[in-house]
Amino acid sequence: MELLKDSYTWTGLALLIVLAAFFWKGLKPMLAALDKRGARIRAAIEEAEALRDQAEKMLADYKKKQREALGEAEHILEHAHAEAKRIAEQAAKDLEVALKRREQLAMDKIAQAEAAALAAVRNQAVDVAIAATAKLLAQNLDAERANALVDQGLAEVARKLN
Repeated sequence: MELLKDSYTWTGLALLIVLAAFFWKGLKPMLAALDKRGARIRAAIEEAEALRDQAEKMLADYKKKQREALGEAEHILEHAHAEAKRIAEQAAKDLEVALKRREQLAMDKIAQAEAAALAAVRNQAVDVAIAATAKLLAQNLDAERANALVDQGLAEVARKLN
């Protein structure tokens, strides 16, 4: 009975009673709360996994779209380079044609200028020859001979016109 007088015994007994009451009344609500919390955590983990899967899928889609966009950009660049090269070649051809045309125009103008200069020289020579002939005829031709030359010239004109 000395055991009943010991304070450790009563403290141990009180602890056992508190623990028994705790297990009897408090364990179920505490376990339920822990189960609820576990379920919330599980749901959050599943939601996070679903979000991660969705994010990975979106990332894969965006990477695919990025690769496609890069491929399309490379195709556009290749096409632009080819088009620029074609335009440059066409511009060179057009320039060559334009230069040949201008050269031909210059040659034509030179030929026209030569022809005009030759015609001017001929006309000047004819004018000088006519003036010299008129002067010689006026000095050396008498009236009878002049009339004979005029008659001969008229006859030749009449013959050429018929």
